[in-house]
Amino acid sequence: MILALLLIQAEQPPAPPPALPSDWSAMIQLPYVAPRQVTPQVTNFVAGEIAAGRCATVRPSDGHYVVRVDVATLVATDGTVRRIVPHAIGCPTVEQYAVGLVTGFARGNLIPSGRASDTWYRTAIVFDWHQ
Repeated sequence: MILALLLIQAEQPPAPPPALPSDWSAMIQLPYVAPRQVTPQVTNFVAGEIAAGRCATVRPSDGHYVVRVDVATLVATDGTVRRIVPHAIGCPTVEQYAVGLVTGFARGNLIPSGRASDTWYRTAIVFDWHQ
């Protein structure tokens, strides 16, 4: 009897992760221990993508670019990042670059939530430069 119960429990697939909320503004801000800064070197990649015409961005009349990528991040109860989803801005390379930055920024740098289940958070990466 006990063996049958153990086998039933062993066959249970893990619970699916929570669905990405449709209202990103309702998500809690990603709880960094120490906020990370977007350096000029990091911004240079985005500036290059825009200059090469790989992004649907209009050149500002004053030459001051601000490109913001909103990112949703699913964090497990142990503080590990399970999934990251960028909000589409018409530039897939920059969107994926922002995902990589958030992954690196979050590694070992999140305040434990104490939540009982995986939770979606939001953050944004802002690239700001003058051309």
